[in-house]
Amino acid sequence: MNIALGTIPFGTTVSEKDSFAILDRFVEAGGTMLDTANNYPFWVEGCSGGESEQTIGAWLAARGDREAVVVSTKVGARPTVPGDTTLASAEGLSAATVTRAVEGSLRRLRTDYIDVYWSHIEDRSVPIEETMGAFDELFRRGVVRSVGASNLTTWRLERARNAAASHGWLRYTYVQLRHTYLRPRPFARLAESGHVLATDEMLDYVRTEPDLTLWAYNTLMAGAYTRDDRPLPESYDHAGTARRLAALREVASELGVTPNQVVLAWLLADGHVPIVGVSTMAQLDEAVAAADVKLDDELRARLDAAR
Repeated sequence: MNIALGTIPFGTTVSEKDSFAILDRFVEAGGTMLDTANNYPFWVEGCSGGESEQTIGAWLAARGDREAVVVSTKVGARPTVPGDTTLASAEGLSAATVTRAVEGSLRRLRTDYIDVYWSHIEDRSVPIEETMGAFDELFRRGVVRSVGASNLTTWRLERARNAAASHGWLRYTYVQLRHTYLRPRPFARLAESGHVLATDEMLDYVRTEPDLTLWAYNTLMAGAYTRDDRPLPESYDHAGTARRLAALREVASELGVTPNQVVLAWLLADGHVPIVGVSTMAQLDEAVAAADVKLDDELRARLDAAR
């Protein structure tokens, strides 16, 4: 199942007991990929970041089957000032930070390796070669098995991949960006300043690079596709949104599935890995069932044509 489980609320707004139950159900359903970060959820009052990793680590220790899952976590956006709920004091991506941060993640996750280690945000104060060299060193030590870039623009991703290739280093084979069926107005500023959208250019780049896979976050718009109490952000207020929602609901009705499931099936059909954050079993069951939703060429064309 090519769906990743987002774990931001695990161990905080979702209790450890409930988190364990969701993780168990996800694996039983065929899920393998877990997405977290060393700063989740630092912006919640009373949290310092790392709570999600700690919960996953406790679950891994309790279940004793580390090889059954792909654990991905991130470095770069953990605050260095206690109580800071912005990215103003983010740790960054220096070699020293990357080397130090991975030890904290390994300790919290209770594992001796990370399957996918992501640079969480862009850090232009550090040369790309320094960051990529640090990642390669972790790879050679066996601490990480692959690396990805989150919230990076296309040209910076290409530059980082080329820099790594020129030195014979491990290069980014994953990119994680905000991507879903609906699209905001061109040039609209997102409310979440740290989020970077998957642009048409990036999607084209991913399609033409056989070793590069997109992991998409905010796929279900925090419930806005199906919940009246979760309105769409203002940046999505344009005529194209109404047309795409109409197409989405028509296809969902014809297939007898939910709009959320069609969105996930649409992402899966392009070979992307949708990340789905859940806090209840019902949300999880709806998401994993999307893996069985098949969109034929006519349905995909109809969804894509709505603009």
